[in-house]
Amino acid sequence: MKPLFALIALFFLYSSFAQEVKFGKVSKSELQETVYEKDSSAAAAILYRKVNIFFRYQQDLGFSIIRSVHERVKVYNKDGFKYATVAENLYKDGGKRETMGSLKGFTYNLEGSQIVKSKVKSSETFKTNLNKYRDEEKFTMPSVKEGSVIEYEYNVTSPFFWYIDEIPFQYDIPIKFEEVTLAIPEYYNFKTAVRGYLPLNPEFSTQSKSINVTTKADRQGGILQKAVADYNQGSIKYKENKTLFNLVNVPALKSESHSGNINNYRSAIKYELQYVKFPNSPLDTYSTTWEKVAKNIFESESFGGQLNGTKYFNDDLGTLISGLTSDKEKAFKIFDFVQNRMTWNGLYGKYSDLGTKKAYSERKGNVADINLILVSMLKEAGLKAYPVLISTRGHGIPLFPTREGFDYVVSSVELDGEKILMDACSKFTAPGLLPVDALNWNGRLIKEGGISEEISLYPKQFGKEAVRMMVSLTPEGDAKGKLRNSFTGHEAFLYRDKYANVHKEDYREKLENAFGNLEITNLDVKNENNCYKPLLESYEFVVNGQCDVIGDKIYFSPMLFEVAKENPFKSDIRNYPIDFAYPRHKSYIINITIPEGYEVNSLPENTSVNLLENAGNFNYSLGKRGNTLQLKCDLKINSTIILPSEYEAVRDFYAEIIRKEAEQVVLSKV
Repeated sequence: MKPLFALIALFFLYSSFAQEVKFGKVSKSELQETVYEKDSSAAAAILYRKVNIFFRYQQDLGFSIIRSVHERVKVYNKDGFKYATVAENLYKDGGKRETMGSLKGFTYNLEGSQIVKSKVKSSETFKTNLNKYRDEEKFTMPSVKEGSVIEYEYNVTSPFFWYIDEIPFQYDIPIKFEEVTLAIPEYYNFKTAVRGYLPLNPEFSTQSKSINVTTKADRQGGILQKAVADYNQGSIKYKENKTLFNLVNVPALKSESHSGNINNYRSAIKYELQYVKFPNSPLDTYSTTWEKVAKNIFESESFGGQLNGTKYFNDDLGTLISGLTSDKEKAFKIFDFVQNRMTWNGLYGKYSDLGTKKAYSERKGNVADINLILVSMLKEAGLKAYPVLISTRGHGIPLFPTREGFDYVVSSVELDGEKILMDACSKFTAPGLLPVDALNWNGRLIKEGGISEEISLYPKQFGKEAVRMMVSLTPEGDAKGKLRNSFTGHEAFLYRDKYANVHKEDYREKLENAFGNLEITNLDVKNENNCYKPLLESYEFVVNGQCDVIGDKIYFSPMLFEVAKENPFKSDIRNYPIDFAYPRHKSYIINITIPEGYEVNSLPENTSVNLLENAGNFNYSLGKRGNTLQLKCDLKINSTIILPSEYEAVRDFYAEIIRKEAEQVVLSKV
């Protein structure tokens, strides 16, 4: 009987909560709440969320989509203040655009025994033009402090009846109760794809609706007007298909180590329009294939149209490749030229914003401006080059063949039968090395006429960091020596990208703070701006108290200050894959001179540990020659994606690394 009682209790929870939550009816108990009961770490929680998506008909315009939002949020501490700012991404195309309106909102605070509320004004929304196809409109709730409850309602109206925005069911803060409703006229047939790990259990129903038509109209309205005339009536009755989602106590989606873009695993549902069928009208198919998507994008003036004109760069190109004979030389020379000439304005997009000719002249542009210039120059040089569409890590993974699934474009050039990917937007990439944000599963290579093919974005080249140390220990337990790091591949890219604008003295302080008692002198970095060579970092160091001196013995880890301190994988279970982004290899060779008058009492044993079949391996080898110890230690991760079912093996693998690196050498006084 327990399952029956649980269902009954859940039913009453749904119905009672839904009846109680009315806009403006915030209780003292909600304001007095100091922590979220089911997740004490939450900086804020959504107490109630209601989203209603429905189609509205206007005679002259046809159907549009309305998304009505009502949210009540509890702020527990200062880290929750950011949830007082709400932003909507609004799509626009030509003369059509999504709009946000009907804003109503209050911040509630408890002052003494009184509930005081502060109103947000609809005039206090701020709109930003993100690019040619996107605006952002946002508002910030007033008078927010620790303990506040904020509540707001607004609508988003979209004329793009064929596209329903993805509906998330999970945020990075917990949700106590949420209700999502979709009401879709029978004329529209959508297919759905569910993402994430929450059980959604939708409820389906239908209801009768009608549309009154009084005059003839163009566009969508004309289709329904024809149906009215044929049926000799002034209104049309139709069915509305309704889907209801009720969820309670939705946990926060928390990012863990090596999770890639956590949004890829957020519980959500995506709708794609398959076809439209109005009364007495032919079937209008919207469901598409990758071939159709590629053809539509390529035929756009802002994409394929930008690959036609070449006069604006022909003189520069001729000078650039004069005397070069190999395709590789030409490709690399053209890449370097575009990378150095152009400055990325920070805007993503698969479509050119300024137009390649204007962007070339102004030496700046968005992602598509720059990389379509690169494709054009490569093609004009006689190379087999094509644009590649990408959905970045922040944009998610395309679930359907859809133009909206991509937000980035790079170049592919074929050299010696291999496709090499290039992105000239960053100053720190190289041929075959894309920014980490672009390493998101697969891209779509687009050819003339709409021909396309899937292409893997994950690199085969290892990102490597090689650490070499020469160290001398003192009888007092101090260590001094020299260190040299070598970075290649994505490890070098990340270093350059992170520290490009950091002053050397500030970087030295960062290193010292990261390693504790480390004092660094003679810091030197070579090849900072030459992405074709390893980035080399070297310095001298002193570490006071590196070793523990107890009586006549000295204890220390041969990893010294490089010892791993904690396991990056702490959870007992994991619901989404481990994403390392790129294969990686970190190696150490550490030579340690022991103090005069001491001898080795004991050494950690050598070991080799494999992760799964060939996903990675860890090797630890420590030997002695005279008064010198040499540690060789390396960690390789060969697989970029590891499934949740294999999480325990990864966690245990890293636990073994932590344990091994912490083992100590024991020296005894002679």
